[in-house]
Amino acid sequence: MEIKRDLYLDRITVRRHNGLIKVITGIRRCGKSYLLNNIFHNFLIHNGIKEDHIIQIAFDARSSKEWRDPEKLCEYINARMTDPKMYYLLLDEVQMLDDFSSVLNEYLRRPNADIYVTGSNSRFLSTDVLTELRGRGDEIHIYPLSFSEYTSAFEGNINDQWQEYITYGGLPLTVNMRTDEQKSSYLSNLFVETYLKDILERNRIKNDDELSELINILASDIGSLTNPYKLSNTFKSVKKINISPVTLSKYVKYLEEAFIINEAKRYDVKGKKYIDTPFKYYFEDIGLRNARLDFRQVEENHIMENIIYNELRLRGYKVDVGVVSSKEKRNDTDYVKKQFEVDFVANQGNKRYYVQSVYQLNSAEKTEQEKRSLKKIDDSFKKIIVIKDNIKLRRDENGFVTIGIWDFLLNPNSLDL
Repeated sequence: MEIKRDLYLDRITVRRHNGLIKVITGIRRCGKSYLLNNIFHNFLIHNGIKEDHIIQIAFDARSSKEWRDPEKLCEYINARMTDPKMYYLLLDEVQMLDDFSSVLNEYLRRPNADIYVTGSNSRFLSTDVLTELRGRGDEIHIYPLSFSEYTSAFEGNINDQWQEYITYGGLPLTVNMRTDEQKSSYLSNLFVETYLKDILERNRIKNDDELSELINILASDIGSLTNPYKLSNTFKSVKKINISPVTLSKYVKYLEEAFIINEAKRYDVKGKKYIDTPFKYYFEDIGLRNARLDFRQVEENHIMENIIYNELRLRGYKVDVGVVSSKEKRNDTDYVKKQFEVDFVANQGNKRYYVQSVYQLNSAEKTEQEKRSLKKIDDSFKKIIVIKDNIKLRRDENGFVTIGIWDFLLNPNSLDL
C-alpha cells in the first residue's frame, strides 16, 4: 500500500522551476527517497513530462558508484540533455557525490535544469549546500509519518492505531510489519546500526559510550528542561562519569544534525525575547525514542506532548516553549514574581497559537491549573488545550479552545477551528 504524502508533494511541486536547488532533508528511513523517486516522479509523468527528461540517480546504490565521480556524472548528464526542454534532475543521497556543490552549481546555471536532491543530515544542508550555493538551496524537510498519515495505512480502530503509533512511531517500514517483535527489533537495530554509527563515523567520535548514555538520558526526559551543565552534573552524580558541558553540547548538536532530536527554546511571551537556557528536547520519531529505552518508558502523557510538538513542526510552524512572568500576591503587602509555562508557542508569519498538552482534565482544580498560564497572556492570539480524551471541541468564556488529541492530529485545520 502506498502512503500518500500529499503535504510534502505539495511543498515540492509549488517550488518547481523556482531557480533554486530543492533540498529534501530528513532522518534516515523517513521516506525521502520514496517521495522523490516514486511519488514526485509519478507526479511528473502524470503531468506530461517524458521519462527521458527525468534523470534519476541514487548515489547510495552500488550500480551508481561510478557516478560519484563528478566528471563522469557530468558527462552522463550532458549526454542525456539533448534539447532545450526542461530536464528534471532527481539526485538521491547527493552527499555521497564527490564535490557535489560544484556539480549542483554547474546545473543550477542551466536554464533547462530543475534540480531536486536528498540528504540525510543538516550539516550537509547548512554548511555545504546553503553556504556553497549562497542561498540558492531551498529546503523541504520530511518527517516520519504523522498520525494522520499513519492511520491511512494502518488497519484497526483508532484506539489500536494510537497505541501502535505512540509505541512504534512513524517510520514507514514499521507500518507493514506484522508483529511487535519485528517492529521493536527493527527500530532497536536501526538506531544502533544506522543512526548511531553514522554519527560516530561522521564526527569521528571514539568514545561511543558517552554518546549512547547521553541519548538514554535525553530519551528518559523528553520535554524536561535541561542544558549542558545540568547534563554534565547528571553524568557525575548518576553515572559517575566526568564529561564537560562543552563536549556534551557538541554531542547534542550532532544528534540535532542527524535529526534524532530537536531543540525547543524558551520564549518570554511578555518580554518578547528568547531565554538563553535551559532548553527542551523532543525526538523526531517517538518509536526510535522508545526503542532506545527498550520500550520500558512508554509514558503516554510525555509522548503525547512530543507528538504535538512534531505535528506543529511538520505543519510548518516554528515552535518554542512559552514563559509568562507575572507578579503574584504573597500576602496583603508583598508580591512575588512567578513564571508560568505554556507548552508551545507556534509561529508562522503573522500567525501565532498557544498550545497546552494535557493528558487529562479530570477536576476543576486541574482545569484551572492548565489555564492559568494562558490567562496571563494579554494578546489576542488563539489559545488551545489539547487533551487525550476523545471529546467534542468546546470553547470557554475566555475563548480558549479544548480539543481531543485525535481530532487535533487528524484535522489539518484544527488550529483554526
